[in-house]
Amino acid sequence: MSLDELRFTKDHEWASIREGVALIGVTDYAQKQLGDVVFVELPAVGRRLAQGEAFGVVESVKAVSDLFSPLSGEVIEVNQALIDSPQLINADPYHEGWMIKVRIAKADEIKGLMSSEDYESYLEKEN
Repeated sequence: MSLDELRFTKDHEWASIREGVALIGVTDYAQKQLGDVVFVELPAVGRRLAQGEAFGVVESVKAVSDLFSPLSGEVIEVNQALIDSPQLINADPYHEGWMIKVRIAKADEIKGLMSSEDYESYLEKEN
């Protein structure tokens, strides 16, 4: 998947959307800010999330940060590999380091997410 296919939040999460399902993780920018990730807590399959709701926690050597859902929906899969290897978030945040898959409940929420170009502009303004 290319960055152009992804949608982003101001909380530095990304979503790859295909056929009503969103693959969700944290951005490269977020993992760099966190530093070495040592632990991740993810939701149970079947949990229903509202857009913007905290769905888990990522802990690094520097900080503990909440993870926020970019879209409303039901968790249908969790990346179990992250439980034993949370460093995958640092190594490959857009592929191996994905966190959850959500069956999207409200497709109109997608319009509120940023494109990769918009996200880059947002980062420039923030820094």
